[in-house]
Amino acid sequence: MPIKSPFDIPKLRFELEKLALIALGSNLNDSRRNVLGAMERLQDFSDFPLLRSSLWQSSPVDCPPGSAPFVNAATGLLPRAGETPESLLDKLQALEKEFGRHPKKVLNEPRPLDLDLVCFRQETRDSEFLTLPHPRAHLRRFVLQPLSEIASDLILPGQVLSIAQLLETLSSSERLLRLG
Repeated sequence: MPIKSPFDIPKLRFELEKLALIALGSNLNDSRRNVLGAMERLQDFSDFPLLRSSLWQSSPVDCPPGSAPFVNAATGLLPRAGETPESLLDKLQALEKEFGRHPKKVLNEPRPLDLDLVCFRQETRDSEFLTLPHPRAHLRRFVLQPLSEIASDLILPGQVLSIAQLLETLSSSERLLRLG
């Protein structure tokens, strides 16, 4: 069950637009432990208790044949003063390395930890290193399902539907299973 926070109070729903949302995934080594450990570490980057989704198991999407299922989750954090999308991305990439991620050799290869910055407040970016919001987040059930637990009413920049509405209207064969 997701951790509750003051953001769950309807009158504070507008605060969702101040969050950075991060999608987590792992399909190498002890994936569950990797995702839970990363959530603990992400708390260090937030000025507020981290919003955390449930853990979800999903089949690999666009991965090499024989790839193991993923454990996925989502977090919402309140970026610290002076944090930028680029500085947070640097921290996320350093955290991936701490968990054993190596530079990619194959697109979507198995990895011990994948941290995707889905959005940073309502900012947009389109650079060689960072695209915000994440360009495929609205097309992936393994991203939208966990996000819907922590920020269902949020409308990502460039979208007209909330995360919950995107999930409801998504046409995808992806299957997810909530983990206990």
